[in-house]
Amino acid sequence: MSNPYQPFKAKILNISDETPNIRTFVLEPEQEVRFLAGQFVELTVPGFGEAPFTPSSSQFERDRIEITIMKVGRATTALFKLGAGDMVGIRGPYGNPYPLNKFEGKEIFIVGGGVGLAPLRALFLALAHEINKYKKIYLRYGARSPKDIVYKKLIPEWKKMKGVDLDLSVDVGDETWKGKVGVVTILLKEIPCDLKNSVAVVCGPPVMMKFVTRRLLEIGFPDDMIYLSMEKNMSCGLGQCGHCRLGPYFTCKDGPVLTWDQIKDIKDPF
Repeated sequence: MSNPYQPFKAKILNISDETPNIRTFVLEPEQEVRFLAGQFVELTVPGFGEAPFTPSSSQFERDRIEITIMKVGRATTALFKLGAGDMVGIRGPYGNPYPLNKFEGKEIFIVGGGVGLAPLRALFLALAHEINKYKKIYLRYGARSPKDIVYKKLIPEWKKMKGVDLDLSVDVGDETWKGKVGVVTILLKEIPCDLKNSVAVVCGPPVMMKFVTRRLLEIGFPDDMIYLSMEKNMSCGLGQCGHCRLGPYFTCKDGPVLTWDQIKDIKDPF
């Protein structure tokens, strides 16, 4: 029986800076990682440990995997010292993906904040790959400042895609910024969805997710049509360490994708 904690090797093919403290790593695993949008993997930096991350590339791309990472701790600091050609470890995928079959024929209203756009990119690319299956994709994204916007080079391309409606805001603008200024909820003043045929997806910092969810409920989204990416505190990926316990759930096994209907009765779920 194989060891579920044993990672396999992956080569770093390329690294690109997204923001001053966020980078996208393009990896070539020695064996295929068949993840679905919303699932996560454990990434190992030899000598420094491992951490869970949600892939940011398309689930339909099999020979490589992209992971967008913020520098926040021991493992990520070590990772940021690596370069193209260096080796890391990877295991997974783990967790439950977005139920794309339930999204078919509906309008998809996606809201991201900060580095939360990274796991949402995998969802967006999966939807875009078969865009005719969905009525429309709305993407709303907020960052702290223009320099903190993730995927700056990709967003203009996304805006041009047929069937996609994209809008951005920043908390604080600068002389280069011509768009909207304010926290991401300013993008939710008007939600042009048919609520009888829509789902919402939210990923970002906990406080952002709290207020976005509140706004979605105010506008009339049903509890079971609000999907939340509850990734905080995950560690082992196998439901053994207990770090990711959320009420009756282990987010690494029962999530990280959970609906508001599942967690609404948990005290301070965010």
